[in-house]
Amino acid sequence: MNYRIRITSEVALANPEAVSELITRCACAALEQENAPEGSFVDVTIVDHETIRQINAEQRDKDMVTDVLSFPMLDFYNGEQPEDLEFDRNPEDGSLFLGDMILNYERACEQAAEYGHSVERECGFLTVHSMLHLVGYDHERSEEERRLQREHEESVLRGLGLTREEEE
Repeated sequence: MNYRIRITSEVALANPEAVSELITRCACAALEQENAPEGSFVDVTIVDHETIRQINAEQRDKDMVTDVLSFPMLDFYNGEQPEDLEFDRNPEDGSLFLGDMILNYERACEQAAEYGHSVERECGFLTVHSMLHLVGYDHERSEEERRLQREHEESVLRGLGLTREEEE
């Protein structure tokens, strides 16, 4: 499938090319697994603790640092596409904007250390997690939907070889 992931970093990264490649690879794998529409487009912004805290406070009334935020633009439900998506496409290039992902890279690094796995695995997980939110999965709706989202996340990550070390 043809997906476009635009990544902007507002923080200094030791290896920005590797981080961008990882995010792109994980985002595209998740979108492909979920059969996201051809030409889907996602905007990713990499930020620090303070920026994500401010966004979380402004957009979700949660004045706290978090690892990733997702802002879907369309009304998918657990991967099921809404009707008449063609009306939501950009008339100039045919792209379909699914939404925004805001990644706190610093928090991802901290969590990788906490959970005892690689930063690559944590960033991959957070990217896949966010992409699933953009196509309508929501672990906060119910325990059953939390399990469903987790199953889909782990399926994508296994396919990418980004498993938890204890599983290997």
